[in-house]
Amino acid sequence: MGVGTPQSDAELLQAVREGNAAAYGQLYERHVAAARALARQLVRRAEVEDVVAESFTKILDLVGRGGGPESGFRTYLLTVVRRTVHDRSRIESRQVTTGEIEEYDPGVPFVDPVLVGLEKSLIAKAFLSLPERWRAVLWHTEVERCKPAEVAPLLGLSPNGVAALAYRAREGLRQAYLQMHLGSPPKHDCRPVLGKMGAYVRDGLTRRDAKEVDEHVGACEECNGVLLELTDVKRGLRVMVGPLVAGPIFAGYAATLAKSAAGARRAGGLLRVLGGAGGLLRVFGRLWRGPRHQQAALAGSMAVTVAVAAGLLLVTDEKPITRPTAAVPVAGPPPFAGEPMPVPVPLQSEEPARVRPPARSPVKSPVTSPVTSREPGRARLRATVEALGSLVRARPGIVGLRLRNYGEAPSEALTALVDLPSGVTLVPPARHDDRDAVGTVDGWACRPSGHDARCARAPLAAGQGTALFLRVRVAAEAPEGAGPAVRVDSGPLHVTAQAEDGVRTTGAPARFATDGKVAVRAIGNSLLTCPDTGSGCAEARRRQRGQRDNDLWPMTALDQDDSSGTGASSGAALSLPKGSKVVWAGLYWSASATTAGPIKVRPPGRRQYTLVKPDDVALRELPSGPVYQAYADVSELVAASPRNGTWWAADMPMEEGVSRHAGWSLVLIVTDPAEPYSQAMVLDAATVVGGPARRVRIPLGGLSPAASPARVELVTWEGDADLKGDKVSLGSGALTPEGGDRDAANVFDESSTGAAEMTFGVDVDTIGAELGVDPGLTIATDKDVVLFGVAALSVRARS
Repeated sequence: MGVGTPQSDAELLQAVREGNAAAYGQLYERHVAAARALARQLVRRAEVEDVVAESFTKILDLVGRGGGPESGFRTYLLTVVRRTVHDRSRIESRQVTTGEIEEYDPGVPFVDPVLVGLEKSLIAKAFLSLPERWRAVLWHTEVERCKPAEVAPLLGLSPNGVAALAYRAREGLRQAYLQMHLGSPPKHDCRPVLGKMGAYVRDGLTRRDAKEVDEHVGACEECNGVLLELTDVKRGLRVMVGPLVAGPIFAGYAATLAKSAAGARRAGGLLRVLGGAGGLLRVFGRLWRGPRHQQAALAGSMAVTVAVAAGLLLVTDEKPITRPTAAVPVAGPPPFAGEPMPVPVPLQSEEPARVRPPARSPVKSPVTSPVTSREPGRARLRATVEALGSLVRARPGIVGLRLRNYGEAPSEALTALVDLPSGVTLVPPARHDDRDAVGTVDGWACRPSGHDARCARAPLAAGQGTALFLRVRVAAEAPEGAGPAVRVDSGPLHVTAQAEDGVRTTGAPARFATDGKVAVRAIGNSLLTCPDTGSGCAEARRRQRGQRDNDLWPMTALDQDDSSGTGASSGAALSLPKGSKVVWAGLYWSASATTAGPIKVRPPGRRQYTLVKPDDVALRELPSGPVYQAYADVSELVAASPRNGTWWAADMPMEEGVSRHAGWSLVLIVTDPAEPYSQAMVLDAATVVGGPARRVRIPLGGLSPAASPARVELVTWEGDADLKGDKVSLGSGALTPEGGDRDAANVFDESSTGAAEMTFGVDVDTIGAELGVDPGLTIATDKDVVLFGVAALSVRARS
């Protein structure tokens, strides 16, 4: 180590073990900003300094007894902060006595109850298996996104040395991740490919071996997921390891820490951010009340440390910074009846007297921030704002705001100013949207406010939540960048939130969304079939033998109804949960044709058809020629019809012949008293999958991650039962549909819920799965080319 090179965290920790209190003072100065950034997300403002001091004191006690961290001080500190807050809340609620938590040494991250299972993810396991020094450099450079020059003093390296160590750590993480996969016996043909993936992502394979990997992952959904993780370990670290160490409020912690670091650089004053002697006195004051052997070990150097810190405070002429107010406590009152408590992802808030409209943060994170107290009789607000599905250029979309009062008293009247991204404009609500649709509007009244939206609502009762979904339109030239933001005012309370994602060039925007005891359903059928006179047609209709493919037949009109006035018709049986009500219903129809047009619909129990005109049409090109997907809102028609029975559709624009398809699907969101509180949304994809785009990932923004059970309804056009290789994943491997052949490797097999026979060229599939931490729907096809039309999801809200 050269003259003037700062001691690393590991060296300072060793010095502390040898009785040097001044070394612990340096550790305190380096990391107290991070401890405060996390504590501000967890407790009210008055408790922040106590939590920070108690956390540092616990670590000092552990280090003095030979325990504690060796080199990764930051992650260890964050774990102790979370554990300290958790234990304090348990003591306050008399769930545990202080004697039960006096001695512990958190060698692994403290897993918040709301994130149980996260530590079992392979990327988290791989991270935790690394040497502590590697974990430290990955945390600072990849998770907290610090520059090498900022990390260098912590590790006792030059900036170039930090970059080199980070590179080795990333490679080590990849290898550990691969070993995790190889540890659980993979398929026989996957093992050699997995062994080559580490070199593959470094471009270290021969052309032949690289081609072998390409071909395998193109057909293997599991290995493709492994490859995606390996090529973007940085994203995996942020998504999985960040919340594992810092908790579900990781986004708020990262934003607060970044803001603190920026303020420190601008001010140029170390103690302004790092706390000065006041914090050190609090830490050592706590320790002074500890065991006598610790007092003796540190007494000699403590005076030096405090004197140095006090001297620095005396010579500086900087004014104290204004610290942000407290944020979300760990524990709150129970949610309102029937609803699990969601996991907040808070961001720091500003003091009430200084609140400004939300600014565009360089850290893209969904965030929340109550400016409230945990004292009895106070309201406490928490908010999130997100684009549902995606905000896609030249497409309509939905921005969702969710707000909850975790306090013990009602809030005052609510006002929300939603700051929309550039190029995104509010669509005034249609008349049928004014009904109370299970949280879709929920008492909110909105109007344009310049470029943005201003919404108002009556007070929110204690323990109550509310959801607001704004319809927007995205301009074709809308720039990519920051997502929507919101500021909510309620008397003296102020909450700000920022979405993680903004405008995208591709993706699937939400057609409809709602929260409540809701679930999704879908039925459908084809309007084309094989000719009656064709050899083997009868067997194909019954899904028997071969020739189960519209590419193998000159498709002709299917006419199944009892009406002489239709030329093509088909029915599908709908069965809804007992006691359910229709919240929203959309009718989709698609065919091989150059132009779209209306379709006839007949509800159960009626004799006459109703002509339904399309509200929206998407035109696409498949290898067989041009196709369209049309959509119409039929909520009122379905709500006024019997809950169960056969729906009929007829006479849509279509063409007969080989490789032609024509069909329809009714997609619904309904209330279900038997369901837990859930989130539901419908995404309009109208995306070609196959050919050059063999794999398409559709982000599912606005849904609860972290192993949330989900029901997914998929509508797809032009699938072929005899062409295998169609797979669907929500991030955890290929999923198996509930109908048709029930083949995870051939999801689009021309089967539809509600129809008993073969539905040539039409798929309406139901799939049950769990959402991952970073929700996304992946559609892959090896040989076929399909038009993936619609995805409807209902997801249990996080608890």
